[in-house]
Amino acid sequence: MLRVSSVNRTFGDRRVLDDISFEVAPGRMTGFVGANGAGKTTSMRIILGLLAADSGTVSWHGAPITRAVRQRFGYMPEERGLYPKMKVREQLTYLGRLYGLGAADARRSVDELLDRMGLTERADDLLETLSLGNQQRAQVAAALVHDPELLILDEPFSGLDPIAVDVVAGVLRERAADGVPVLFSSHQLDVVERLCDDLVIIAAGAVRATGSRTELRSRYAAARYELVVDGDAGWVRDLSGVSIVDLDGARVVIELADPADDQRVLNAALERGPVRAFAPVVPSLAQIFREVSQ
Repeated sequence: MLRVSSVNRTFGDRRVLDDISFEVAPGRMTGFVGANGAGKTTSMRIILGLLAADSGTVSWHGAPITRAVRQRFGYMPEERGLYPKMKVREQLTYLGRLYGLGAADARRSVDELLDRMGLTERADDLLETLSLGNQQRAQVAAALVHDPELLILDEPFSGLDPIAVDVVAGVLRERAADGVPVLFSSHQLDVVERLCDDLVIIAAGAVRATGSRTELRSRYAAARYELVVDGDAGWVRDLSGVSIVDLDGARVVIELADPADDQRVLNAALERGPVRAFAPVVPSLAQIFREVSQ
């Protein structure tokens, strides 16, 4: 378990992190989302010891994180940091050796990752000759080469096409299934929605919401329902305690002043004819993000 507790950080007179706290649990994919400048990268760098917090603590399995412990972490920065004029396999093997792997273990790990990332045919090419998407795959592989106990990935899906997103997501899911905590940031909220088990939303340096995907959807679900009937649904506007969010002919999305009024609305619809659909509207993570970040 990675735990960030009441961490603060300022740069000059600007507070970048304001008493942030969150956890990344074993075997869970935790999405870390926020607008540019919200504090995601600063938080990650503090976890990794690249920056010091002004106050607060970061712990791993309940103990302070030492340099030796951090060597067992895997990190992918947002800025590509590999050597452009080194061959892909040679570079990943070199990084594996730096992490303490023996030569044979490093080669074995690299070959497995190249195969999973779809880079085997480009293994002996210079990194700079690869497409930006393939360079990103190699960057993810570099964070995984030493079989880390914790993964921290800053925008791992940036620049990837949908097929490459699926490849990288599959590899990360495998690591999480093996019990590895995975913390990843992304501006692609559709990808976060599909992948994350848990979510941390940060805005202006403060954590605005944390929890599992299911918990957050339940917590931020307004009393909204979608109703589809035969004919025009405009009559709904005459019901007390009902606000129309969206109306399109036979389909209407409503918000109830009292969530207990759902059956009253359904009965009113049934009195007027067949009801083709009536169900609560579950908010997407993108909608939750916009609501809590305002």
